[in-house]
Amino acid sequence: MSVVVDITTLTNGGDGLGRLDGKAVFVSGAIPGDQVRCQLTVEKKRYAKGRLLEVVQSSPMRVEPQCQHFSECGGCDWQQLSYEDQCGWKERLFRDNCQHQLNVDHAVIKSLVKSPQQMGYRSRVQFKCGMGTAGFLLGFYQRASHSVVNVDCCPVVDPRIELLIEPLRQLFDASPYARHVIQIDVAVGDVGTPRIVIHFKGNKLDSFTLWLRQDAGHIEGSLFVLDERSQQLQHIRGEVGVSIKFGTPAITLTYGVGGFAQINLEQNRRLVEMVVREARLCDGDTVLDLYCGMGNFSLPVARQVGQVIGVEGYEPSIVSAKKNASAAGCENVMFHSCRVERFMELMTERVDVVILDPPRAGAKEALAPLIKLKPRSIIYVSCDQQTLLRDLAVLIAGGYQLESIQPIDMFPQTAHTEVLAVLR
Repeated sequence: MSVVVDITTLTNGGDGLGRLDGKAVFVSGAIPGDQVRCQLTVEKKRYAKGRLLEVVQSSPMRVEPQCQHFSECGGCDWQQLSYEDQCGWKERLFRDNCQHQLNVDHAVIKSLVKSPQQMGYRSRVQFKCGMGTAGFLLGFYQRASHSVVNVDCCPVVDPRIELLIEPLRQLFDASPYARHVIQIDVAVGDVGTPRIVIHFKGNKLDSFTLWLRQDAGHIEGSLFVLDERSQQLQHIRGEVGVSIKFGTPAITLTYGVGGFAQINLEQNRRLVEMVVREARLCDGDTVLDLYCGMGNFSLPVARQVGQVIGVEGYEPSIVSAKKNASAAGCENVMFHSCRVERFMELMTERVDVVILDPPRAGAKEALAPLIKLKPRSIIYVSCDQQTLLRDLAVLIAGGYQLESIQPIDMFPQTAHTEVLAVLR
């Protein structure tokens, strides 16, 4: 059924929100001030979801998206808003969440840290692949779907990645292996060529890798194949690691295939500086860095303290972290490959500062032992506001005071933010 809805606000997920006969209606792609016609795709007792069919009357805030695929592609939420309006809504929604869930004082909530780059900032991307009537598809999932939107450009990715879109599509479109390539991951560092990982689901892996060695020489970058059946990785050519740099003198951090790095490299440098500053480090401090990855916080912090203990459940990241520490000459860092929850159950050593940057699920299982350690400061970095606010409530109930909480725009053109919370 097609209905007309006046959009009055935005939601945390990026949808526009209006009301129809008292029922909330969520419409992806709509913004406050729009009057839209939409097809109701989900109808519940208290809410409905609609697919945008037509903007009947445009909001004064509406601008022309910079990407020609925006109306279909699910990669971006808010290209129809100016960057200033994106930031305004991110900060407004964030403040509302904090006050609703934690009832914190206005002064505790700091202003959004804007990104210096609004386009061309993504250093990592997962291109979804498939077959269509016109041949091999390479792009991103359609909104609320697993159908692949075939793209010939992507303004939010690093230009080195964007330049690969057409050569990769042409390479596989002309091959007998196209239907078996389901995803292509591309990552770049501060310098150098891209790293490409091809996810292959066919049963002729050896012939596929041989074909790549012979026919993919014109594709710039290092090349890997991930066999989806065995989850084994094959190195075809080029450098294994992707590297990013911090500080003066520079620390180089390198991570391998499957490792994690923030997608916005410049904002990540700002984030590291903020963490180091807010931790109020002293020469003799012991710092515990939970979910430490390749050492994103551990190594910059190690320059200012007595000892850093890094813990990470993904063993290849710990291998990278140890190599990074050795290359940086950091001898006061110990890295442990262990599930954070298990490590915290056994941890009895005194620590002064704890830094944690968990995945979207948060750090729920690690909080009780963390509170028992009684560090003077806890620095919590999160990419998921809801699990962060849930965990902060536990830490506050455990005797900590939220000194500040600040959103960081790591993801322009989307509704997502990174958040830095400081507890004493």
